[in-house]
Amino acid sequence: MNVPQPTAVTTSVNLRRLKRVGARPSFLDYLVSLWDYRHFIYYDAKARVRTGNEQDKLGSAWLILSPLLNGLMFYFVMGILLHSGGKIKNFVAYLIIGVFLFQFTTRSINASSRAISSNRNVIHAFKFPRATLVIATNVRELLSNVPVIVTMLILIIILPPNEQISMRWLLLIPIIGLQLIFNLGFGLIMARLAARFNDANHILSYGMRAWMYLSCMFFSIDRFAGMPVVKSIMEHNPLYQVLFMARETLIYNATPSWRSWTILALWAFSMLAIGAIFFWKAEESYGREL
Repeated sequence: MNVPQPTAVTTSVNLRRLKRVGARPSFLDYLVSLWDYRHFIYYDAKARVRTGNEQDKLGSAWLILSPLLNGLMFYFVMGILLHSGGKIKNFVAYLIIGVFLFQFTTRSINASSRAISSNRNVIHAFKFPRATLVIATNVRELLSNVPVIVTMLILIIILPPNEQISMRWLLLIPIIGLQLIFNLGFGLIMARLAARFNDANHILSYGMRAWMYLSCMFFSIDRFAGMPVVKSIMEHNPLYQVLFMARETLIYNATPSWRSWTILALWAFSMLAIGAIFFWKAEESYGREL
């Protein structure tokens, strides 16, 4: 009995359409995937806010106590011992705004720099856009900062000389919004650098300290009136603009100039664009580097 032989079938495969497993998607696809994870980002941030200080007896109270204690320390050293605020109207409110808002950026960038290394188990176990970790970190810091900002405003109102609430105080919302965008962009850059070089975290701590002095947190920029180049450099510092604009709004009942809005907005969106591209370029490497 003759058994028919199977006929060989040849199928062409277009290798160009095949994608390597774990390959980095296009930048546009990457942004779309981040949007798809928006619910995870929010709920992860919200959950970490609740559990962030659960091991401390005072818990979330440290979110407020930390800037308060820092403010008291700076007031004692700079205000009482060194008299750095002698010519500043309402130096107490001036210092409170500086300490509370600068801490928002400090906490956001420091936490972002550890977002990859502190989530190594999640990165190894699941496939997802790694930038969600950094975004969730910044959303968490924003949520944590809400009671801090409320406390800051209450202190400005009750501590003499008392400041009066005005409609201009609402401008604090877009100011903090631009600060958040800047924090995220800078945080994405630091997250990639720290994932590759752990020493970047140590360098960052010194950099943030120097940045604090360059942002006029507890002294006036008028000290540099005789040094126009230095003064101009400091005026283009994004964190100086955050503090300056917040003080104009909350203390001096003035609307920040369009120049200040422009400088801060350019810094914020430029840093976000650079940070997003810089982080995306190394998307494939984060799991391997840990």
